[in-house]
Amino acid sequence: MSHTRRRFVAAAALSLSLAVTAGAAKAQDFVNILTGGTSGAYYPIGVALSNVYTKAMPGAKIQVQPTKASVENLNLLNTRKGEIALTLGDTLSNAWKGDAETGFPQKLTSLRVIAAAYNNYIQIVASKDSGIKTLADLKGKRISVGAPKSGTEINARAVLGAAGLTYKDFSKVEYLGFGESVDLMKNRQLDVTLQSAGLGVASIRDLANSVDIVIVPVPADVVKKIGDPAYLTDTIPAGTYKGQDAAVPAAAVGNYFVSTDKVSNDLAYKMTKAMVEGLDQLYAAHSAAKGIKKEAMAANPPVPLHPGAEKYYKEKGMIK
Repeated sequence: MSHTRRRFVAAAALSLSLAVTAGAAKAQDFVNILTGGTSGAYYPIGVALSNVYTKAMPGAKIQVQPTKASVENLNLLNTRKGEIALTLGDTLSNAWKGDAETGFPQKLTSLRVIAAAYNNYIQIVASKDSGIKTLADLKGKRISVGAPKSGTEINARAVLGAAGLTYKDFSKVEYLGFGESVDLMKNRQLDVTLQSAGLGVASIRDLANSVDIVIVPVPADVVKKIGDPAYLTDTIPAGTYKGQDAAVPAAAVGNYFVSTDKVSNDLAYKMTKAMVEGLDQLYAAHSAAKGIKKEAMAANPPVPLHPGAEKYYKEKGMIK
């Protein structure tokens, strides 16, 4: 091979190598944040996170995608259509072990936790005119339980089942998102909506500002009967919604920021670092986000931590 020919081949190889490297860097610098419906808490928190990432990673392309939340988010992550997503803890556990009934016919073992977030409260909200005051009063009423096989609907089955109710016990069951459910309640076409969301969620605030509401208590013994450690006993504080003068016992489930093992350790590290350092912006985006506690972000994840996130937490002494 001539000297000129060797130089040409070497130059071509170098160009190809640089192109591949640039392409890989570009792919790593793309972050699609999977959230939920625009009337829930996931979406505004996701938008705030995108602003945090845009500032912390100026060379990255960041976007926010509204979705049907937990189940769809995890399936999208598994098919590499997102880099980070919000999800409910029980849904995450179902995805990890594979549960066809809740939307996961295959085990999604590529999932990795970035951080624990805030608790979702399973909020059962009835119109005062319906006469509903307890879980037993729900029988024969018209209810919306969230989109089919959504995180909310999975929570609905768990809580109602623990209270001795099935969907057959209702006169009407709708599978609708938060905003649509509220619209039907305003028009007196539904008696009650079950919404799994952070405290102060916009949809329930909207409903409470339009009609008199009752937050239906979920007693601790009902939460215990669910038999899943992902479900916790908690309280919806007095004054969370207009007309709610007393604290109400409720079931709660933890939320998580989740990624996959297909996301590089470097990008996961950057996402974790920016999120922890930008928590104030998440707090400002939605009242539910104030439940994200820095000291608990790496604690007891239901599936493994992403190695990139784990590296950051170890550097900061947040885990050993």
